[in-house]
Amino acid sequence: MSDWRTRIVTRQGDLTESGCDAVVNAANTDLLLGAGVAGAIRTRGGPQIQAECDKIGPIALGEAAITTGGHLKARYVIHAAGMHLGGRASERSLRDATGNSMKRATEKGIKSVAFPAIGTGVAGFPMSRCAEVMLEEIRDYLKREAVPERVEIVLFDGAGLKAFQQALDRLQE
Repeated sequence: MSDWRTRIVTRQGDLTESGCDAVVNAANTDLLLGAGVAGAIRTRGGPQIQAECDKIGPIALGEAAITTGGHLKARYVIHAAGMHLGGRASERSLRDATGNSMKRATEKGIKSVAFPAIGTGVAGFPMSRCAEVMLEEIRDYLKREAVPERVEIVLFDGAGLKAFQQALDRLQE
């Protein structure tokens, strides 16, 4: 397998505009697409994504479920349940949600996946620690699996991008 570092890209932008095969939604366990990343996915992707979520949810904390991408460029949305509805994200739920999102991508044969900073919005998880936790999980997964071939971390603002770039630079083999 290729070096895991060459398979991870960090960039600033709009996750809903990603050209990856799948985008990850920072979801709650009820799979209700409310505010933040989930709200943007609902708005851009259309009502069929929520309709699919309604048939699947609720899911366990730290689990991930997959739906179609609706009107998004991405063919799929992977819903990573990093928090209960109205709750906070923890390091454990973030690790599990990230790892399970990678598993869903592999199961579907998804070659490229774009992640947001899960749990840093309404779930209140600190951005710098989120970057470390997510990147550790993604690194460990990519060391074991050939798919996905590319993982993008798409951050809405410059501060988030800087936190992920710094964490990636510090990440050891």
